[in-house]
Amino acid sequence: MRILDRYILKSVLGIFLMCLLTFIFLYVIIDLFSHLDDILKQRASLNILLQYYLAYLPIIFVQVTPISCLVATLYTFAKLNHNNEIIAMRSSGLSILEITKTVIIFGVLISVFVFWVNDKFVPSSLSLAEKLKDRIEAGVKREQEKEQDVIQNLSMYGSKNRLFFINKFYLSKNTMEGITILEDDEQQNITKKIVANKGVFGEGGLWRFYQCITYNFDKNGQIVGEPEYLEEEIMAISETPHEFLHQRQLPDFMTIAQLDNYIWKLSKSGASTATRNLTVDLYQRFTSPLTSIIIIFLGIPFSLRMKKRATGLSSLGLSIMVGFLYYVFNAISIALGKSGILIPILSASLAHIVTLTFSLYLISTLP
Repeated sequence: MRILDRYILKSVLGIFLMCLLTFIFLYVIIDLFSHLDDILKQRASLNILLQYYLAYLPIIFVQVTPISCLVATLYTFAKLNHNNEIIAMRSSGLSILEITKTVIIFGVLISVFVFWVNDKFVPSSLSLAEKLKDRIEAGVKREQEKEQDVIQNLSMYGSKNRLFFINKFYLSKNTMEGITILEDDEQQNITKKIVANKGVFGEGGLWRFYQCITYNFDKNGQIVGEPEYLEEEIMAISETPHEFLHQRQLPDFMTIAQLDNYIWKLSKSGASTATRNLTVDLYQRFTSPLTSIIIIFLGIPFSLRMKKRATGLSSLGLSIMVGFLYYVFNAISIALGKSGILIPILSASLAHIVTLTFSLYLISTLP
């Protein structure tokens, strides 16, 4: 590595780490004070608070890394510009790419690391942080209810175009109460509705429902014939209690492999809207880590165009403005994808493509 590359890398890395630690500290302080009433009311222990914020660290890291990269890039090159070092480098025959390649490689490595953290640690961290947050906000009473292993208001898509709504699911007993099952055709028109008071998963891998009423519907959604009542009925449902428990997991709590498998199962049920939304989320898992390298490309032309005295606070202000516009554009793109206007892969990558293209154009116009 050249002396110049080490010099630039040292500056970028130092500012990046300083920004990262500062943003993490501010995030924790703001979150702590926003929940201070609940913490004091429930007398949450220091141990629980420590566990909560340690669990949240991977999530905070993923969220603040792009803006830290942007601030580090803007400040480093603005400072070089302020000291006329960029002019000296250009006069010696170095191109913009040769000057900035160290920062670009740094951005690529950070993006790869963010992708790894986002897939391996963030889902489990979100799940753990949510449980700890419930303990902090709801206190001992809620914690005791959790120990009873009762899941309330469970809903999930199953095979054969079925949608399950369950009031209570007792994990230890493999028993459900307050069951409603809707069966749809391929066009998502309801064809059957099953209401049962109780369901028990017994030997042989079969579900036995009690006080069961079945309604059949025509293509217009009107009830056909009289509802059929059975005191006890064995239902041909392929989902086991373990699958009910697994599929109740929110998509944010899933890894990429788990989310991909869940989308595949969901697509078999004919739930096109839910499948489309989750597909956008899946592609976003691949594209969102690229934000760090994209935002570095965006910061390079701005920092090299800044006036000599435009360092320090001006770098921070500009980074906030540029980052805000980038995130707004990305949010609009994701919303268009989930509404069906854009295809999922384009929705998840449009903001990155446009921003990268715009950044490369600005870089090409630099003197």
